[in-house]
Amino acid sequence: MFRFIAKLLTNRSFINSKACSFRYFKTLPPLNPASTLKHNQSLTIPILINSCGLSLQRATSVAKYVNIYSTKKPDLVLQLLRDKGFSKSEIARLISQRPDLLLADPEKTLKPKIEFFESLGLAGPDLRMILTKRPSILKASLKNRILPVIDFLKEMLDTVENVTQALKGCPRVFLRDTRFLLSKIGILRANGVPKHSIRRLMILQLHFLLLRVDLFEELVREIKDMGFEPFSSSFVYAVHSMSKITKTFWESKKKLLMSFGWSEQDFLLAFRAQPLFMVTSENKMKELMEFYLTKVSLEPSDIVKCPNLLQVSLKRRVIPRCSVMEVLMSKELIKKDVNLIWILNITKERFEKRYFTSFKEDYPELISAYQVCATFEGFSHRKQALSKK
Repeated sequence: MFRFIAKLLTNRSFINSKACSFRYFKTLPPLNPASTLKHNQSLTIPILINSCGLSLQRATSVAKYVNIYSTKKPDLVLQLLRDKGFSKSEIARLISQRPDLLLADPEKTLKPKIEFFESLGLAGPDLRMILTKRPSILKASLKNRILPVIDFLKEMLDTVENVTQALKGCPRVFLRDTRFLLSKIGILRANGVPKHSIRRLMILQLHFLLLRVDLFEELVREIKDMGFEPFSSSFVYAVHSMSKITKTFWESKKKLLMSFGWSEQDFLLAFRAQPLFMVTSENKMKELMEFYLTKVSLEPSDIVKCPNLLQVSLKRRVIPRCSVMEVLMSKELIKKDVNLIWILNITKERFEKRYFTSFKEDYPELISAYQVCATFEGFSHRKQALSKK
Protein backbone atom coordinates (compact mmCIF):
# COMPACT_ATOMS: atom_id res chain seq x y z
CA MET A 1 0.00 0.00 0.00
CA PHE A 2 0.96 3.66 -0.41
CA ARG A 3 3.27 2.98 -3.39
CA PHE A 4 1.09 5.29 -5.48
CA ILE A 5 1.22 7.87 -2.69
CA ALA A 6 4.96 7.64 -2.21
CA LYS A 7 5.55 8.16 -5.91
CA LEU A 8 3.54 11.35 -5.97
CA LEU A 9 4.90 12.62 -2.67
CA THR A 10 8.37 12.78 -4.18
CA ASN A 11 7.10 15.75 -6.16
CA ARG A 12 7.03 18.49 -3.52
CA SER A 13 5.44 21.15 -5.75
CA PHE A 14 2.18 20.99 -3.83
CA ILE A 15 -0.46 23.56 -4.54
CA ASN A 16 -0.55 26.21 -1.84
CA SER A 17 -3.40 28.32 -3.03
CA LYS A 18 -4.42 31.31 -0.95
CA ALA A 19 -7.96 30.91 -2.12
CA CYS A 20 -10.47 29.41 0.28
CA SER A 21 -10.91 25.66 -0.17
CA PHE A 22 -14.63 25.65 0.49
CA ARG A 23 -15.74 26.64 -3.03
CA TYR A 24 -14.56 24.86 -6.15
CA PHE A 25 -16.61 26.10 -9.03
CA LYS A 26 -17.24 29.75 -9.73
CA THR A 27 -20.88 30.74 -9.75
CA LEU A 28 -22.34 30.37 -13.19
CA PRO A 29 -22.63 33.85 -14.73
CA PRO A 30 -26.18 35.02 -15.35
CA LEU A 31 -27.24 35.25 -18.96
CA ASN A 32 -28.06 38.40 -20.84
CA PRO A 33 -31.29 39.71 -19.24
CA ALA A 34 -33.05 40.29 -22.56
CA SER A 35 -32.30 36.85 -23.97
CA THR A 36 -33.05 35.22 -20.61
CA LEU A 37 -36.50 36.76 -20.49
CA LYS A 38 -37.25 35.75 -24.07
CA HIS A 39 -36.31 32.10 -23.61
CA ASN A 40 -37.74 31.85 -20.11
CA GLN A 41 -41.11 32.78 -21.55
CA SER A 42 -40.88 29.89 -24.02
CA LEU A 43 -39.06 26.77 -22.78
CA THR A 44 -36.71 27.22 -19.83
CA ILE A 45 -39.04 27.79 -16.90
CA PRO A 46 -41.72 25.30 -18.06
CA ILE A 47 -39.07 22.56 -18.41
CA LEU A 48 -37.57 23.36 -15.01
CA ILE A 49 -41.01 23.17 -13.41
CA ASN A 50 -42.78 20.42 -15.35
CA SER A 51 -39.88 18.12 -16.23
CA CYS A 52 -37.43 18.74 -13.38
CA GLY A 53 -39.83 19.31 -10.49
CA LEU A 54 -38.62 22.76 -9.41
CA SER A 55 -40.96 25.24 -7.77
CA LEU A 56 -41.86 28.40 -9.70
CA GLN A 57 -39.71 30.50 -7.39
CA ARG A 58 -36.69 28.22 -7.70
CA ALA A 59 -37.15 27.78 -11.46
CA THR A 60 -37.24 31.55 -11.94
CA SER A 61 -34.00 31.91 -10.00
CA VAL A 62 -32.25 29.01 -11.76
CA ALA A 63 -33.38 30.18 -15.21
CA LYS A 64 -30.93 33.09 -14.95
CA TYR A 65 -28.13 30.61 -15.55
CA VAL A 66 -29.43 28.50 -18.43
CA ASN A 67 -31.26 29.05 -21.71
CA ILE A 68 -33.09 26.10 -23.23
CA TYR A 69 -33.74 26.44 -26.95
CA SER A 70 -34.99 22.89 -27.52
CA THR A 71 -36.41 20.06 -25.44
CA LYS A 72 -34.22 17.45 -27.20
CA LYS A 73 -31.15 17.49 -24.92
CA PRO A 74 -33.05 18.06 -21.66
CA ASP A 75 -35.35 15.16 -22.48
CA LEU A 76 -32.39 12.86 -23.16
CA VAL A 77 -30.59 13.97 -19.99
CA LEU A 78 -33.67 13.48 -17.83
CA GLN A 79 -34.36 10.08 -19.38
CA LEU A 80 -30.79 8.99 -18.63
CA LEU A 81 -31.14 10.09 -15.00
CA ARG A 82 -34.45 8.26 -14.65
CA ASP A 83 -32.94 5.14 -16.24
CA LYS A 84 -30.17 5.29 -13.64
CA GLY A 85 -32.69 5.34 -10.82
CA PHE A 86 -32.80 9.04 -9.94
CA SER A 87 -36.09 9.96 -8.26
CA LYS A 88 -38.04 13.15 -8.99
CA SER A 89 -36.70 14.81 -5.85
CA GLU A 90 -33.11 13.78 -6.66
CA ILE A 91 -33.43 15.16 -10.19
CA ALA A 92 -34.85 18.40 -8.79
CA ARG A 93 -31.89 18.78 -6.39
CA LEU A 94 -29.40 17.95 -9.15
CA ILE A 95 -30.79 20.44 -11.67
CA SER A 96 -31.45 23.09 -9.04
CA GLN A 97 -27.71 23.20 -8.33
CA ARG A 98 -26.43 22.70 -11.89
CA PRO A 99 -29.10 23.59 -14.45
CA ASP A 100 -26.46 23.50 -17.18
CA LEU A 101 -26.53 19.69 -16.90
CA LEU A 102 -29.71 19.84 -18.97
CA LEU A 103 -27.61 20.99 -21.91
CA ALA A 104 -24.84 18.41 -21.46
CA ASP A 105 -24.33 15.59 -23.94
CA PRO A 106 -25.86 12.58 -22.15
CA GLU A 107 -23.87 10.01 -24.15
CA LYS A 108 -20.46 11.71 -24.17
CA THR A 109 -20.47 13.70 -20.93
CA LEU A 110 -22.83 12.16 -18.39
CA LYS A 111 -23.27 8.47 -19.11
CA PRO A 112 -19.54 7.53 -19.20
CA LYS A 113 -19.01 9.02 -15.73
CA ILE A 114 -22.04 7.35 -14.19
CA GLU A 115 -21.10 4.00 -15.74
CA PHE A 116 -17.50 4.39 -14.57
CA PHE A 117 -18.68 4.74 -10.97
CA GLU A 118 -21.03 1.79 -11.45
CA SER A 119 -18.16 -0.35 -12.76
CA LEU A 120 -16.34 0.26 -9.48
CA GLY A 121 -19.31 -0.98 -7.49
CA LEU A 122 -20.33 2.55 -6.56
CA ALA A 123 -23.95 2.59 -7.68
CA GLY A 124 -27.58 2.88 -6.62
CA PRO A 125 -28.53 5.11 -3.67
CA ASP A 126 -24.89 5.71 -2.68
CA LEU A 127 -23.94 7.07 -6.11
CA ARG A 128 -27.10 9.15 -6.34
CA MET A 129 -26.40 10.64 -2.92
CA ILE A 130 -22.87 11.62 -3.94
CA LEU A 131 -23.95 13.17 -7.25
CA THR A 132 -26.89 15.10 -5.79
CA LYS A 133 -24.58 16.45 -3.09
CA ARG A 134 -22.02 17.59 -5.67
CA PRO A 135 -23.47 17.54 -9.21
CA SER A 136 -20.39 19.36 -10.50
CA ILE A 137 -18.72 15.93 -10.54
CA LEU A 138 -20.69 15.22 -13.71
CA LYS A 139 -19.02 18.22 -15.37
CA ALA A 140 -15.50 17.30 -14.25
CA SER A 141 -13.06 15.55 -16.59
CA LEU A 142 -13.25 11.77 -16.28
CA LYS A 143 -9.65 11.29 -17.43
CA ASN A 144 -7.95 14.25 -15.76
CA ARG A 145 -9.89 14.55 -12.49
CA ILE A 146 -12.23 11.68 -11.60
CA LEU A 147 -9.91 8.77 -12.51
CA PRO A 148 -6.86 10.15 -10.62
CA VAL A 149 -8.94 10.90 -7.51
CA ILE A 150 -10.50 7.43 -7.54
CA ASP A 151 -7.05 5.81 -7.96
CA PHE A 152 -5.80 7.86 -5.01
CA LEU A 153 -8.75 6.89 -2.80
CA LYS A 154 -8.57 3.20 -3.75
CA GLU A 155 -4.86 3.12 -2.94
CA MET A 156 -5.44 4.79 0.43
CA LEU A 157 -8.67 3.12 1.52
CA ASP A 158 -8.30 -0.40 0.06
CA THR A 159 -11.98 -1.28 -0.46
CA VAL A 160 -14.86 0.10 -2.51
CA GLU A 161 -16.92 0.17 0.69
CA ASN A 162 -14.40 2.49 2.35
CA VAL A 163 -14.19 4.69 -0.75
CA THR A 164 -17.98 4.93 -0.90
CA GLN A 165 -18.26 5.85 2.77
CA ALA A 166 -15.60 8.53 2.44
CA LEU A 167 -17.12 10.03 -0.72
CA LYS A 168 -20.61 10.17 0.79
CA GLY A 169 -19.21 12.44 3.49
CA CYS A 170 -17.21 14.70 1.18
CA PRO A 171 -17.72 14.34 -2.60
CA ARG A 172 -15.95 17.69 -3.08
CA VAL A 173 -12.61 15.89 -3.31
CA PHE A 174 -13.34 15.41 -7.02
CA LEU A 175 -13.02 19.13 -7.46
CA ARG A 176 -9.34 19.18 -6.41
CA ASP A 177 -6.38 17.57 -8.13
CA THR A 178 -4.51 14.74 -6.44
CA ARG A 179 -1.36 16.76 -5.73
CA PHE A 180 -3.39 19.15 -3.60
CA LEU A 181 -5.01 16.23 -1.75
CA LEU A 182 -1.70 14.43 -1.29
CA SER A 183 -0.08 17.44 0.33
CA LYS A 184 -2.09 16.77 3.54
CA ILE A 185 -1.10 13.10 3.50
CA GLY A 186 2.53 14.20 3.25
CA ILE A 187 2.17 16.49 6.28
CA LEU A 188 0.60 13.73 8.39
CA ARG A 189 3.26 11.20 7.43
CA ALA A 190 6.05 13.71 8.10
CA ASN A 191 4.63 14.15 11.61
CA GLY A 192 4.62 10.42 12.32
CA VAL A 193 0.95 9.59 11.83
CA PRO A 194 0.67 5.85 10.96
CA LYS A 195 -0.87 4.67 7.70
CA HIS A 196 -3.80 2.96 9.40
CA SER A 197 -4.63 6.17 11.29
CA ILE A 198 -4.61 8.18 8.07
CA ARG A 199 -6.98 5.63 6.55
CA ARG A 200 -9.30 5.90 9.55
CA LEU A 201 -9.30 9.69 9.28
CA MET A 202 -10.11 9.60 5.57
CA ILE A 203 -13.01 7.21 6.09
CA LEU A 204 -14.30 9.41 8.89
CA GLN A 205 -14.16 12.59 6.80
CA LEU A 206 -12.20 13.69 3.73
CA HIS A 207 -12.72 17.36 4.44
CA PHE A 208 -9.24 17.84 5.91
CA LEU A 209 -7.75 17.12 2.47
CA LEU A 210 -9.33 20.31 1.15
CA LEU A 211 -7.63 22.67 3.60
CA ARG A 212 -4.85 24.97 2.46
CA VAL A 213 -1.40 23.55 3.15
CA ASP A 214 -0.33 26.35 5.49
CA LEU A 215 -3.55 26.13 7.50
CA PHE A 216 -3.27 22.37 7.80
CA GLU A 217 0.35 22.57 8.97
CA GLU A 218 -0.71 25.07 11.63
CA LEU A 219 -3.58 22.82 12.70
CA VAL A 220 -1.28 19.81 13.13
CA ARG A 221 1.13 21.90 15.21
CA GLU A 222 -1.71 23.05 17.48
CA ILE A 223 -2.88 19.47 18.03
CA LYS A 224 0.63 18.33 18.95
CA ASP A 225 0.97 21.31 21.33
CA MET A 226 -2.21 20.14 23.10
CA GLY A 227 -0.43 16.92 24.00
CA PHE A 228 -1.78 14.56 21.36
CA GLU A 229 0.70 11.93 20.16
CA PRO A 230 0.65 11.44 16.35
CA PHE A 231 0.68 7.63 16.72
CA SER A 232 -2.45 7.64 18.93
CA SER A 233 -5.96 7.13 17.56
CA SER A 234 -7.13 10.30 19.30
CA PHE A 235 -4.75 12.37 17.14
CA VAL A 236 -6.72 11.78 13.94
CA TYR A 237 -10.00 12.45 15.75
CA ALA A 238 -8.55 15.79 16.85
CA VAL A 239 -7.59 16.50 13.23
CA HIS A 240 -11.13 15.66 12.17
CA SER A 241 -12.72 17.96 14.74
CA MET A 242 -10.41 20.91 14.24
CA SER A 243 -10.47 20.73 10.44
CA LYS A 244 -14.26 20.63 10.38
CA ILE A 245 -14.90 23.65 12.63
CA THR A 246 -13.93 27.24 11.93
CA LYS A 247 -11.98 29.09 14.61
CA THR A 248 -14.97 31.34 15.22
CA PHE A 249 -17.26 28.40 16.01
CA TRP A 250 -14.49 26.71 17.99
CA GLU A 251 -14.08 29.70 20.29
CA SER A 252 -17.84 30.14 20.56
CA LYS A 253 -18.25 26.55 21.79
CA LYS A 254 -15.41 26.97 24.28
CA LYS A 255 -17.04 30.13 25.60
CA LEU A 256 -20.35 28.31 25.99
CA LEU A 257 -18.76 25.48 27.99
CA MET A 258 -16.93 27.93 30.21
CA SER A 259 -20.23 29.68 30.93
CA PHE A 260 -21.29 26.39 32.57
CA GLY A 261 -18.25 26.40 34.84
CA TRP A 262 -15.48 24.82 32.78
CA SER A 263 -11.96 26.22 32.94
CA GLU A 264 -9.42 26.30 30.11
CA GLN A 265 -7.79 23.24 31.66
CA ASP A 266 -11.17 21.48 31.86
CA PHE A 267 -11.71 22.08 28.16
CA LEU A 268 -8.28 20.69 27.27
CA LEU A 269 -8.83 17.60 29.44
CA ALA A 270 -12.22 16.94 27.84
CA PHE A 271 -10.92 17.46 24.30
CA ARG A 272 -7.98 15.14 24.88
CA ALA A 273 -10.35 12.51 26.27
CA GLN A 274 -12.83 12.75 23.36
CA PRO A 275 -11.93 15.12 20.50
CA LEU A 276 -15.13 14.35 18.59
CA PHE A 277 -17.40 16.06 21.12
CA MET A 278 -16.50 19.42 19.59
CA VAL A 279 -18.27 18.43 16.36
CA THR A 280 -21.56 18.63 18.29
CA SER A 281 -23.60 21.70 17.34
CA GLU A 282 -23.56 24.60 19.78
CA ASN A 283 -27.33 24.45 20.31
CA LYS A 284 -27.25 20.75 21.12
CA MET A 285 -24.27 21.27 23.43
CA LYS A 286 -26.13 23.98 25.33
CA GLU A 287 -29.31 21.90 25.58
CA LEU A 288 -27.43 18.89 26.95
CA MET A 289 -25.39 20.89 29.46
CA GLU A 290 -28.49 22.63 30.81
CA PHE A 291 -30.29 19.31 31.17
CA TYR A 292 -27.40 17.55 32.91
CA LEU A 293 -26.82 20.34 35.41
CA THR A 294 -30.45 21.20 36.21
CA LYS A 295 -32.43 17.98 35.69
CA VAL A 296 -29.86 15.26 36.39
CA SER A 297 -27.90 17.25 39.01
CA LEU A 298 -24.52 16.44 37.50
CA GLU A 299 -21.54 18.71 38.13
CA PRO A 300 -19.59 20.45 35.33
CA SER A 301 -16.61 18.29 36.29
CA ASP A 302 -18.67 15.16 35.58
CA ILE A 303 -19.01 16.22 31.94
CA VAL A 304 -15.30 17.07 31.77
CA LYS A 305 -14.50 13.49 32.79
CA CYS A 306 -17.01 12.06 30.32
CA PRO A 307 -17.35 14.39 27.29
CA ASN A 308 -19.11 11.57 25.41
CA LEU A 309 -22.23 12.87 27.15
CA LEU A 310 -22.14 15.84 24.77
CA GLN A 311 -22.48 13.58 21.72
CA VAL A 312 -25.62 11.63 22.60
CA SER A 313 -29.22 12.50 21.72
CA LEU A 314 -31.18 14.20 24.49
CA LYS A 315 -34.58 13.08 23.19
CA ARG A 316 -33.68 9.59 21.98
CA ARG A 317 -31.28 8.50 24.73
CA VAL A 318 -30.93 10.78 27.75
CA ILE A 319 -34.56 11.59 28.57
CA PRO A 320 -35.93 8.04 28.00
CA ARG A 321 -33.17 6.50 30.13
CA CYS A 322 -33.59 9.05 32.90
CA SER A 323 -37.36 8.47 32.87
CA VAL A 324 -36.85 4.71 33.23
CA MET A 325 -34.39 5.20 36.08
CA GLU A 326 -36.83 7.49 37.92
CA VAL A 327 -39.55 4.82 37.74
CA LEU A 328 -37.15 2.13 38.98
CA MET A 329 -36.00 4.35 41.84
CA SER A 330 -39.57 5.12 42.85
CA LYS A 331 -40.27 1.35 43.03
CA GLU A 332 -37.02 0.83 44.97
CA LEU A 333 -35.83 -1.60 42.34
CA ILE A 334 -32.42 0.08 42.06
CA LYS A 335 -30.29 2.20 44.36
CA LYS A 336 -31.02 5.90 44.25
CA ASP A 337 -27.32 6.77 44.11
CA VAL A 338 -26.75 4.71 40.96
CA ASN A 339 -23.98 5.88 38.61
CA LEU A 340 -26.00 7.85 36.04
CA ILE A 341 -22.97 8.77 33.94
CA TRP A 342 -22.27 5.08 33.36
CA ILE A 343 -25.95 4.42 32.60
CA LEU A 344 -26.10 7.19 30.01
CA ASN A 345 -22.94 5.90 28.33
CA ILE A 346 -23.66 2.18 27.97
CA THR A 347 -25.06 0.74 24.75
CA LYS A 348 -28.78 0.56 24.05
CA GLU A 349 -28.71 -3.24 24.21
CA ARG A 350 -26.95 -3.29 27.56
CA PHE A 351 -29.24 -0.66 29.07
CA GLU A 352 -32.41 -2.43 27.97
CA LYS A 353 -31.21 -5.84 29.15
CA ARG A 354 -30.31 -4.56 32.60
CA TYR A 355 -32.93 -1.89 33.31
CA PHE A 356 -35.90 -2.34 30.97
CA THR A 357 -36.60 -5.81 29.55
CA SER A 358 -36.63 -7.67 32.87
CA PHE A 359 -38.96 -5.13 34.53
CA LYS A 360 -41.41 -4.00 31.83
CA GLU A 361 -43.95 -6.84 32.25
CA ASP A 362 -44.37 -6.25 35.98
CA TYR A 363 -44.18 -2.46 35.66
CA PRO A 364 -45.90 -1.42 32.40
CA GLU A 365 -45.35 2.27 33.20
CA LEU A 366 -41.77 1.69 32.10
CA ILE A 367 -42.97 1.31 28.51
CA SER A 368 -44.38 4.85 28.37
CA ALA A 369 -41.36 6.18 30.28
CA TYR A 370 -39.00 4.72 27.67
CA GLN A 371 -40.68 6.45 24.72
CA VAL A 372 -38.83 9.11 22.73
CA CYS A 373 -41.63 11.57 23.51
CA ALA A 374 -41.31 11.01 27.28
CA THR A 375 -40.80 14.05 29.50
CA PHE A 376 -38.48 14.27 32.49
CA GLU A 377 -38.45 16.90 35.21
CA GLY A 378 -35.72 15.52 37.44
CA PHE A 379 -34.87 12.76 39.89
CA SER A 380 -37.07 13.54 42.89
CA HIS A 381 -36.26 10.29 44.66
CA ARG A 382 -32.55 10.53 43.88
CA LYS A 383 -32.34 14.11 45.19
CA GLN A 384 -33.97 13.08 48.47
CA ALA A 385 -31.55 10.18 48.89
CA LEU A 386 -28.49 12.23 48.07
CA SER A 387 -29.54 15.08 50.38
CA LYS A 388 -29.55 12.69 53.34
CA LYS A 389 -25.90 11.78 52.83
